[in-house]
Amino acid sequence: MKVVDHLKNANGKTLFTMEILPPLKGENIKSLFNNIDPLMEFKPPFIDVTYHREEYVFKKKDGGLLEKLTTRKRPGTVGICAAIQNHYKVDTVPHIICGGFSREETENALIDLNFLGIDNVLVLQGDAIKTEAKFIPEPDGFCYASELLEHVVNMNKGVYLDEELHEPSPTNFCIGVAGYPEKHYNAPNLKTDLKYLKNKIDKGADYIVTQMFFDNKKYFEFVDKCREAGINVPIIPGIKPLTTKAQLTILPQIFHIDLPEELADEAEKCKDNAGVKQVGIEWAVKQSKELINYGAPTIHFYSMGKSDPIYKIAKELF
Repeated sequence: MKVVDHLKNANGKTLFTMEILPPLKGENIKSLFNNIDPLMEFKPPFIDVTYHREEYVFKKKDGGLLEKLTTRKRPGTVGICAAIQNHYKVDTVPHIICGGFSREETENALIDLNFLGIDNVLVLQGDAIKTEAKFIPEPDGFCYASELLEHVVNMNKGVYLDEELHEPSPTNFCIGVAGYPEKHYNAPNLKTDLKYLKNKIDKGADYIVTQMFFDNKKYFEFVDKCREAGINVPIIPGIKPLTTKAQLTILPQIFHIDLPEELADEAEKCKDNAGVKQVGIEWAVKQSKELINYGAPTIHFYSMGKSDPIYKIAKELF
């Protein structure tokens, strides 16, 4: 079932959903299921599965030549989504990114998802790899999420890269895109960022899921500005509990977000990460309760592969 249909069928009730990371290469699928199992108590209608590009280094060989060595890789999101749907009978939302793929490779992945009965995708540009200062697309790859979005929309119309296909079957994906309550870091300002977001909606995106935020005011203002701009699709808030003191600097650095002074001050007072985790859980519960009262379509939790804090939060809410 499509994400927008799940939201519509909820009749205004706020749902519980989550995003997970595929396990690292070499890990058993059981480690993933062990993290999902406790959260099934809260009946998520769909689960997002991220895609992370492989990381690599160049090792100098004799003669000055460089050898490209993969240092970190996660199994394919397509296979993980199929495994989750088969195991839990719950819809999945694979993240499809621009980086690391040619257009043909992307289309083949989308064809596989369609064959597997996966009805939803979240299209993203994706991050630059650590060895690059900025995002660089693959040769014949998509540069922007809007280009990738157009490709999925075309496939939904039965238009594929191979124009000689005879009466190809159209796909029927529900397409999500990312929204940034504190603006995308590449955008000069929020107004410009909203212009590009509106363009994605006009091109055919069905819903928005936000970057994590810790100040609900940022989300409320973002929704208001979206509505003023004529963006009327569902806007799903993304929530991540703070779990370590290191995240006070890591999260703002990686995700270009602000942490409220009150939250940061309370976390700084903690003697260890166990204390920080408890502060993070309490903050996320308070955040989520306010979002539910506001009428958020779902509270979408970024689990980062750890279900324990998410379970404790959800137990207070659902």
